[in-house]
Amino acid sequence: MSSDPPSGTPDTPSDSRSADPTAARRSVAVLGTGIMGAGMARNLAAAGHDVRAWNRTIARAEPLADAGVRVLADPAEAVRDADVVLTMLLDGPAVRKVMGVAGPALQRGATWMQSSTVGPDAQRELAALAAGYGLLFLDAPVLGTRQPAETGQLTVLAAGPAAAREAAGPVLDAVSSTVVWVGDDGADGPASALKLVVNSWVLAVTNATGEVMALAKGLGVDPDGFFAAIGGGPMDLPYLRMKAAAIRAGDFAPNFTVDGALKDLRLVVAAGERGGVRLDLAAAGAERFRRASEQGHGGEDMAAGYFASFEPPPDA
Repeated sequence: MSSDPPSGTPDTPSDSRSADPTAARRSVAVLGTGIMGAGMARNLAAAGHDVRAWNRTIARAEPLADAGVRVLADPAEAVRDADVVLTMLLDGPAVRKVMGVAGPALQRGATWMQSSTVGPDAQRELAALAAGYGLLFLDAPVLGTRQPAETGQLTVLAAGPAAAREAAGPVLDAVSSTVVWVGDDGADGPASALKLVVNSWVLAVTNATGEVMALAKGLGVDPDGFFAAIGGGPMDLPYLRMKAAAIRAGDFAPNFTVDGALKDLRLVVAAGERGGVRLDLAAAGAERFRRASEQGHGGEDMAAGYFASFEPPPDA
């Protein structure tokens, strides 16, 4: 995965691995150890990298010490002398705030792999911040939730110069199964733009699943009949079945939270407006997640957007 596409050729998905992982050991700082960052930090440590981690709520990062990660209370200390810093935080303002503290402690020429979902506009601002600190910048949001983060099977959407690709290659090998390179310059946020396009589809399906399950409940329809009707055809989706199963089981342990989905759909709607595109489904989906959050489901899996169909919300 760490090999670069030839200069001047179209970027393609890459899944090659470093030939000698021991020769590619990196000092990596992971800033943000929530659902995604914690799994990434563990896989980096398991791959033999020197991993330091920081999280705003330090107690949530402390279990990483059992995996060989050094947990630090100061982001500047976490990044000091790091070859690569990986940010996996909630949003653009959070990343700017943390890197405002940590950035001056980074060595010039280090690589910043910015994997938080912030949208292309915020990513451009962060790329400018990286340039001010003398850092190489990778626009590198990820696709996947808790399980692929924990198993090192994320898909990374990435853009950045060859030097940053080489530096981050062993890191990408440890946290992902696929890297989709979309450009040689991360400063304009091309990978972040692609991430919003993908998220618009994923969250549309998530909301549609919730509404289908809610309508079936309201009409007294057995969901098994729905799945029998679409089974094996082009309308049948594994993701639909996965989220529907969570709703039916009442299992809303978070893989990606309602509040995270709300934040991302707001980014999608705002990006569409700036691009002259009206996104009615995305706007309605954001409203559903907002209602579910106000009902107390913000920290639950985004499948809990289902509850937005009811007032007051029923049992699943």
